[in-house]
Amino acid sequence: MLLTILVTGCGENEQARPAIKPPTQQEVKQASPLVPQQKLAQVTENTRQTYQWYCAQCHGMKGKGDGINAKFLTVPPRNHTKAEYLETRTDEQLFEAIKFGGLSVGRAPCMPAWGHTLNEDAIASLVQYIRELCQCEAL
Repeated sequence: MLLTILVTGCGENEQARPAIKPPTQQEVKQASPLVPQQKLAQVTENTRQTYQWYCAQCHGMKGKGDGINAKFLTVPPRNHTKAEYLETRTDEQLFEAIKFGGLSVGRAPCMPAWGHTLNEDAIASLVQYIRELCQCEAL
């Protein structure tokens, strides 16, 4: 079912969908407190399983952007092993992208918002796991 949603939600037929207005940065900031600058989140086996369950379909089992759904998306999923880009993003920006979706941070509309599915601790832990995958630090 997730594949069907992503294919129809991010497929080639962009004109068939009504335009969706992403939230403004002000709306995003008002919606929720952001990730603290300190690295409080721990990467656990549960974090890795969460990534495999929710993220690997697009980002791939090892985070290389080569998941099973990747070939069906108009915008390729981010390769989480490439530090060049991820080192230009703060933990807060990654947290917002996961929680509110790609449009909320000016990125791909195919990236769904997981804030209603995952709690903030799980999202913060995923941010740290992405840092582990890219072997990089935030800005």
